[in-house]
Amino acid sequence: MKPDDGYIAYIVNPKSGASSNKLAGRRFERYLVQRGFEVRANLTASLDDACELASDAAVDYDCAMVVVVGGDGTVREVAHGLEGSGKPLLIVPCGTENLLANELGFDEKLRTIIRTFEAGYIRTLDLGTANGKCFTSIAGFGFDGQVVKSVSEQRKGHIDYFDYFWPIWRTFWNYKFDAIKVEVDGEEIFQGRGLVFVGNISRYAVGLQILHYADFGDGLLDVCIYKCASHLHLVKHSVMTILKQHADSSDVIYRQGKNILVNSDAAIETEIDGDPGPALPVEIKVIPQAVNCLVPEGAKPAGIRTKIIRAIG
Repeated sequence: MKPDDGYIAYIVNPKSGASSNKLAGRRFERYLVQRGFEVRANLTASLDDACELASDAAVDYDCAMVVVVGGDGTVREVAHGLEGSGKPLLIVPCGTENLLANELGFDEKLRTIIRTFEAGYIRTLDLGTANGKCFTSIAGFGFDGQVVKSVSEQRKGHIDYFDYFWPIWRTFWNYKFDAIKVEVDGEEIFQGRGLVFVGNISRYAVGLQILHYADFGDGLLDVCIYKCASHLHLVKHSVMTILKQHADSSDVIYRQGKNILVNSDAAIETEIDGDPGPALPVEIKVIPQAVNCLVPEGAKPAGIRTKIIRAIG
C-alpha cells in the first residue's frame, strides 16, 4: 500500500487493553504518519460506535484500509461494519484474550504489526451470526456462557485472566448440566446434557483447541459438543482438551456446517466472542469470505504455554 492509495481509518477503543498494548497502537499510528500516510483516528464511545465508524469507512471511496486497536468485542464490531466491502482490515491486538488476532498469527509485538502491513498478505475471514448478531470467533452455550455472564456482571473496567478465576470456580460447583438440543444443516445431531461450542477459530481461551479443526476462511462453522452430565465428566473433558485428544473422543460430537440451531427448555446462558449472547433458541449462520484481513504470512496461533507466559508476564 502507498500513501496516495487513500487514507487509513484508525479505529481505537480507548478503554480496551493494558498500557503496553495501547502503546503499540500509538507507535504504529506514528509509524504510518512518518511514512506519509494520512491517518484519520477515531476513538470509540461504544461497540455500536465501532461498527458505525467501520461502516462509514467501508463506503468511503477515499478510504484505503481500516486499522482497529481493541479487544475481541471491538474487532468483532469493526469486522461487522466492513462486511462485504473488500476494504482490508489490520488488527492491533489490545485486550484480555484477543482470540481472533491470536488465530490470525499476531503476537502483540509492534514489529509483527509493521511487517504485516508492509507485506500486505491478505486472507479472507468468515463471519458468523447468532440471531442476527455478528461474531468473529466463537459462541458458547452452557458452562461457558454462565462464566461470561458472571464476569460481565462484576466487570468495572479492563479485565485480565485472573478476573475469570472465581467465576469459573463458582460456576463449576453450581452448574446444573441442563439438556440442550443441536441441529446442523437441518439434521438433529444431539439432544441431552452437554456443553456446546460453535465457531470459526481453532483456539479459544488460553490457547485451548476446542474447535480443533476450524479454519476461519473455509466457509464453514465448526461445532463441538461435549456430552456432559457431572462435574467429574467436566474435569475429564477439560483434561482431554488440554491434551488435544477430545475431538475424536466417543463422548464428544464434532461437526461442521453452515446453519446451526441450538435450543433448550432450560434457561441456558450463551456467549459470543466473550460477551453475553442472545437467549435460546439461537440460530447461527455463516457469512463466507466476509472480510479481507491483513495477516502475518506463515504465522501460527499461540498455544497454551505461550498464552500462559503472556498472562503472567
